[in-house]
Amino acid sequence: MIELRGVHFAYNERPILRNVSFRVEDSESVVILGPSGSGKSTILRLILGLECPQEGEVIVDHRDICHLDIRTKRQIRKKIGMVFQDGALFDSLNVAENVGYYLLEHTNASLEEIDARVREILGFVGLKPDEIVDVLPEQLSGGMQRRVAIARALLSTDPQIMLYDEPTTGLDPQATSKVLALIQKLQSERSISSIVVTHQIADAVSLSRRFIVIVDGAVAFDGSLRELRDCPDPRVQSFLGPFKESFDEVVRQEFMRY
Repeated sequence: MIELRGVHFAYNERPILRNVSFRVEDSESVVILGPSGSGKSTILRLILGLECPQEGEVIVDHRDICHLDIRTKRQIRKKIGMVFQDGALFDSLNVAENVGYYLLEHTNASLEEIDARVREILGFVGLKPDEIVDVLPEQLSGGMQRRVAIARALLSTDPQIMLYDEPTTGLDPQATSKVLALIQKLQSERSISSIVVTHQIADAVSLSRRFIVIVDGAVAFDGSLRELRDCPDPRVQSFLGPFKESFDEVVRQEFMRY
């Protein structure tokens, strides 16, 4: 579904990604870990075609997204849902308008049809439509804003791929749990491929069986949780070092489940 092949990317000649290669299959979930500024979020921008590498290829649905005309690129993007770190909701629009924005602007669906679909998708993400459709984003908690953002992504694109950029940053434990449960629900019920960028070890372990670690713009690791735990690469050990105790506990609990 997604493949990066030897990707090199720089901003104003400042290297961000160096020879990055990996592949994500249909219905597969992958978590990208790494220090701040290592290039994790840039990978998501490349997959969306918002940026193009100076070298290498970004393959989405069997095509290099950077070598497509605007119309074809839009068709590819309709298969991708993106949830940004802050939700990126429109402040001046209420929840219903945010979630139904694509349908309002780009389809001939009636207002009644859009309202029904908005309410349905809000229910799917665990929110009560009657209580929030007329509410502005600033009146919602951080966790509710993330779930509204996921609802908008689902209704805008009917995605085969979901990209999440630090989806639980700044959330309290209860809100984090609800967002993670929703991501898991999408993976299991809709068989959506997902790439989750995070630095939260516990979140990562709950969402995937495959982990990619990016350090200084390069792939330092790509493999399973057990392989990550035992990885001797000093770049990986340095990244995991500050989380050593919590990581070991998360790994222990995860292995006890199986």
